Amino acid sequence: MISHFEIYLTFENIYLWANYGVLPFWLMLIFIPNHRATEIFVNSIIIPLILSSAYVYLIYKAALLDISFFDIFNIYLGLDELYEVFASESFLLIFWLHFLAFNIFIGIWLVKDAIKHGISRNITFVPLVLVYFSGPVGLVLYWLIRIFYAKKIKLHD
Repeated sequence: MISHFEIYLTFENIYLWANYGVLPFWLMLIFIPNHRATEIFVNSIIIPLILSSAYVYLIYKAALLDISFFDIFNIYLGLDELYEVFASESFLLIFWLHFLAFNIFIGIWLVKDAIKHGISRNITFVPLVLVYFSGPVGLVLYWLIRIFYAKKIKLHD
């Protein structure tokens, strides 16, 4: 049964499903952050479970393709090595899932923190969209907004 399902689990399909799959969660975070559905679906184990399952499957597929998982550590040796590692579809997709997982995590934290500090969802709209496209930029913008609303600067929470 798994072998029948496996023909649909191409790298391209996993990429497309992961990208389209996170969009409903992001839309819930942006437009209905206080809704019960957001709490159930976005703040639960669903997203990490799906993304980590795909992540593990891709590592498995890379191993079947005789790609050494330890080659991934070459990314720390220089830009040329990073480029070489990303030339492998499996590793590129593994890192893309990594990016999606951490950006949604940051988005979830941002929404929870904004609710905690009474920051309007209209104000968090732009930082959330920026987190979706470029995590650190949106996070820094949110921190600047949070400093203004919380009226204090803390280096930890």
